[in-house]
Amino acid sequence: MIDYTTVIGLEVHVQLATASKLFSPAPVASLGEPNTRVQLIDLGLPGVLPRPNAAAMVLAVRAALALDGAVQEVSRFARKNYFYPDLPKGYQISQFEEPFCRGGTVPIGAGRTCRLHRIHLEEDAGKLTHTDLGTLVDLNRAGVPLVEIVSEPDLRDPADAHTFLVQLREILRFAGVSDCDMELGSMRCDANISLMPKGAQQYGTKVEIKNLNSMKMVQRALEYEVRRQTAVLAAGGTIAAETRGWNDTKGETRPLRSKENAPDYRYFQDPDLPPLVLTDEFVARVRAELPELPEARRARYRQTFGLPDYDIGVLTQDRALGDWFEAVTAAGIEAKTAANWVMTGVLQTMRERALPLEALRITPQRLASLLRLVDAGTLTHGAAQQVFAWMLEHDGEPSQGVRELGLERLTDPLVLQPLVLQAIEALPKAVADVRAGIEKPFDALKGHVMRATRGRADPAIVDALLRAAIGTVGP
Repeated sequence: MIDYTTVIGLEVHVQLATASKLFSPAPVASLGEPNTRVQLIDLGLPGVLPRPNAAAMVLAVRAALALDGAVQEVSRFARKNYFYPDLPKGYQISQFEEPFCRGGTVPIGAGRTCRLHRIHLEEDAGKLTHTDLGTLVDLNRAGVPLVEIVSEPDLRDPADAHTFLVQLREILRFAGVSDCDMELGSMRCDANISLMPKGAQQYGTKVEIKNLNSMKMVQRALEYEVRRQTAVLAAGGTIAAETRGWNDTKGETRPLRSKENAPDYRYFQDPDLPPLVLTDEFVARVRAELPELPEARRARYRQTFGLPDYDIGVLTQDRALGDWFEAVTAAGIEAKTAANWVMTGVLQTMRERALPLEALRITPQRLASLLRLVDAGTLTHGAAQQVFAWMLEHDGEPSQGVRELGLERLTDPLVLQPLVLQAIEALPKAVADVRAGIEKPFDALKGHVMRATRGRADPAIVDALLRAAIGTVGP
């Protein structure tokens, strides 16, 4: 039986985070009534001329630099001609032979990278909705600025394709290029896949897969295609050059159209737009404004904070979350303590309540104030968690929450001694075992006191009082 090598390339469209469209002053907004974010130019009316959006150029160059691409000094816009209801002009403004960026890389784990072939600018088309009454056209999305990121066919495994998209999204989010939300359509991906016999130099017949609305969906569709194409070739068949759509419910791809005859888009330079000239000074200015990228931040966290790799991975998955963590440490909290609370308290709350970080009532400074109470011995860890929950519902300071919840730490031996004696009386077998040298039951005695004080008792004082009353020393 012949063994095959999988060859995968990705084409990713990323919506740039601009306020208006690429060549039109119409606002860019994903929500709203159909056809309410449309200007004359989006309708393709005669006599209107495109005007490039300077902010889109900055974000496009920022994306190229973040991905280590080579920004071209001169690039040109072209008309991609085809007739479809979501494209009123009858053509899409894109870049073809002269894109603004060539090359680049995306990390895919274990020190490996996937090369990029090119990155180019283009405008988005509108959206079609097919109903029983006919096809409805919404032009809100028409003209939205996109960068198309085209990889080289370097990927050899569907899992690597998933990693590519995760890393790409992370980099572009850190760079402030886009929110890269696949559910909202601000990041969309088509995948190309072929199989070739191991050791061969010639790629097999390429199949394109569309309708991929999540990163996991990309991986599942590619895994299915590997199985399908392997079965076809093993049976002596041939792979058809075609575009296939992914049905996530059925977990399979289905043919959409043949690619045996490539469509002729009749590309030619757009006569209404001059060449796009990106000077060295402009590129240098964008590079200087480029934020710290994920890999650089991970290295800094490793060196500066000495955090474990797991913590670093969680804290650097989102730039805002890392900034939040750093604000806690800047307020004087030890890095590992801050990381633990951000990962458990903050992240867990965001997931449970489906809230973005900025919507939480608690701030880094207020969390730092809470943790200083723990460091000072005013609160136990358990009590601090109760105050944290209170802070999520109120705008007051941690000290106010401590007072309202009655959670001041109990350190007075005269207050704790009666509770210690109650624990000894309630758990005579545990006392006997501890006196016999068995240490584990001591935890039950200690827990009895802590429950009686709702976690407010100072554990060290409770420990000392218990051992004195039982007549033992520590382990």
